[in-house]
Amino acid sequence: MHPTPRLSSRNSSRRRLSGAPGFTLTEILIAIALLVTVVAMAVANLAGIMSSSQGDLAHVFVTETIDTPLLTYKMNTGSYPTTEQGLRALIVAPEGVNNWHGPYLTTKDIPTDPWKNEYHYRFSGTHNTTGYDCWSAGPDGQDGTADDIGNWN
Repeated sequence: MHPTPRLSSRNSSRRRLSGAPGFTLTEILIAIALLVTVVAMAVANLAGIMSSSQGDLAHVFVTETIDTPLLTYKMNTGSYPTTEQGLRALIVAPEGVNNWHGPYLTTKDIPTDPWKNEYHYRFSGTHNTTGYDCWSAGPDGQDGTADDIGNWN
């Protein structure tokens, strides 16, 4: 049996550099560019999902979450809060209101929408003429624009 000749580390290094398969600089740069593109697309989609979720959250608040405290207030006092009293009437008893048994909300402050703006309230409603209107001014924070989210939508 003949011993297998060993290559010196010097010869093996040359062999790897000269003929071993590998990636060229161009291939590596293309792979990095593709990776950056995929990450950018993922971040853009995540931002879209988050803004959609914020709109959904505001919609749930104005159509469902605030309904129970306002209905309880109405059952106790005989009417919804006036526009002037607003949603604050769910936290602090308005002057001259009998049978107020609140607070009707667990927060100390008037709730804010996902964009950190207060929700709007009006009684009697313009859209809900037999009840109240409650809405968020939406992502732009401007009342009366197309992105408003109300309990009439």
